[in-house]
Amino acid sequence: MSNTQLPDNVRQFLARDHGLLIGGSWQRANGGSIDVIDPANGQQIASIGNASRDDVNAAVAAARAGFSCEAWRSTSPNQRGAILRRTAALIEANAEELAYLETLDNGKPLSISQSVDVTGSAGAFQYYAGWADKIHGSTYSISMPGEHHAFTLREPVGVAALIVPWNYPLIMAAMKLGPALAAGCACILKPAEDTSLTAIRLCELLIEAGLPEGVINLVTGYGRESGAALAEHHDVDKVAFTGSTATGKAIVTAAAGNLKKVTLELGGKSPNIILADADLEQAIPAAAMAVFFNSGQTCTAATRLYVQEAVYDQVIGGITEVAKNLKVAQGFDPEAVLGPLVSARQLERVQGYVDTGRSEGGEIVYGGSQIGSEGYFFEPTVIGNTRNDMTIVREEIFGPVIAAQAFSTVEEAIALANDSDYGLSSSVWTQNISHAHKIARELVTGQVGINTAMVADWDLPIGGYKQSGWGRENGFDAVENYLQTKAVSVAL
Repeated sequence: MSNTQLPDNVRQFLARDHGLLIGGSWQRANGGSIDVIDPANGQQIASIGNASRDDVNAAVAAARAGFSCEAWRSTSPNQRGAILRRTAALIEANAEELAYLETLDNGKPLSISQSVDVTGSAGAFQYYAGWADKIHGSTYSISMPGEHHAFTLREPVGVAALIVPWNYPLIMAAMKLGPALAAGCACILKPAEDTSLTAIRLCELLIEAGLPEGVINLVTGYGRESGAALAEHHDVDKVAFTGSTATGKAIVTAAAGNLKKVTLELGGKSPNIILADADLEQAIPAAAMAVFFNSGQTCTAATRLYVQEAVYDQVIGGITEVAKNLKVAQGFDPEAVLGPLVSARQLERVQGYVDTGRSEGGEIVYGGSQIGSEGYFFEPTVIGNTRNDMTIVREEIFGPVIAAQAFSTVEEAIALANDSDYGLSSSVWTQNISHAHKIARELVTGQVGINTAMVADWDLPIGGYKQSGWGRENGFDAVENYLQTKAVSVAL
């Protein structure tokens, strides 16, 4: 889609000079600028600021001032909730603009940007608005001599740095901002350098919704620079990060300097187990789209497929047919099901993994190559006859690539599924209720879907075991990430 075909408000947004939001004002970044590339054609569509360490220091100072200011500290829980509800309404009112920006920036089909990212983001702010006035402490009967009135206060942790990934830029920002603001924190949002446009627009809407100066700040730029500076900053009280396990480990190391609170939603290599008694009419398309959705750029993507021997050929054949019929195209094509990968770097990464899988003995059943020469499109790919010692089975690819292998017994399937450094999510397909519950109990993952490729709901906590992260997001679990407890005892 050419710029002339875009809605006027989208074209005007792209043409603007996008700086950093610090203390209520938009400022030019000291580190220069970063080109914004449309992954559908590799062309520059805008530019964003590249925050320097000095910029990060200024944003942290602004957030500290915003957290301490009377305008925010005196805001009642009901008022915080009202701000979040207004934000949700503003997202809905600007839904078309946000969806277009998300598709231009990330590449995903416009229909997904509309139905998942924009709708889900509005839902996040609406949901957390309801939690703002339900944060409370407890009273205690204590055993100390004398009479006492003992109770606890739940207080905001302070300044929160929120570092979000490029696969679901808008909804991931909402996922972190909603509970942080409901708790009463001041925030610094750091979007991925590849996909910052909707984060910029969201911050504008938050200001319009009534957040006081300094309560929301935005630094765009490279993770190795501005992200690292936030993680190690001694005046940041909390870091919430979604992204790779390697980066998560680096954040933990950096955060140790002042023992700041950290939550991490990290990589995954999720297993999907299909037993011979499964309803294959449901399991096959679900298994395909559990990987191919968003071009495989989902942390919970069920990329390790374990199929019982009796139905292995049928399942692989069915998934291959699904893959053949998926239209991979520019996100504004109304028939597009898959868009491009997010960047040339990611395209190279996915191709490298597929080539490694082939060299290690995997069978390329379908796909395995870039589509065309314009943009970063990759075929939905099925690799059969894999083994758990293969690189494509051990490491997160973050592309539309399924690694499949057969198993014999339920016990074997469980062992294969648990043989991973990751433990984010998993799925099981069976009509045997005993097998369903046995496998769900024994899988070492933070979420298990039975006869579903995972259900996402704001009330349902998500998070990983093992090297897939620390803590949980969504629900009240997410709000608690931004609270600390103070015990008070009054001698009477």
